[in-house]
Amino acid sequence: MTGLLVLLAALVGAAAVAALMRWKNGRFSASPQPDDRERLTAEQIGVPLGERATMVQFSSAFCSPCRATRVLLADVAAKVPGVVTVEIDAEDNLQLVRDLDIMRTPTVLVLDADGAVTTRASGLPRREQVLAALDRAVG
Repeated sequence: MTGLLVLLAALVGAAAVAALMRWKNGRFSASPQPDDRERLTAEQIGVPLGERATMVQFSSAFCSPCRATRVLLADVAAKVPGVVTVEIDAEDNLQLVRDLDIMRTPTVLVLDADGAVTTRASGLPRREQVLAALDRAVG
């Protein structure tokens, strides 16, 4: 009987963790106060910063959500003036990944015109989430 209760508790715990991860997947979270934000330079990301905002995607070679995220960000950047997107291979830039505490791919950072990280999301975001994050960065 004790084994059955332990199994049931483990299943409930696993279901709760799975539900939390599914809920968090792709959601943008706000960065700290403006003075405490991480900043990225054009040299760090390999392209000039966008006039209004820059979307930085950290990807890996075998990440299937990374491909969908790449297409989504490119489409949004093409439709929003002054916004650029860049994809960074996490495996080739391990020091930057460590410095920015990137834990999984895809991770998207939205930078304002000065390179400050305004929001970040892990997982495949939805179009409306990307547009809202850009609005916060340029607003």
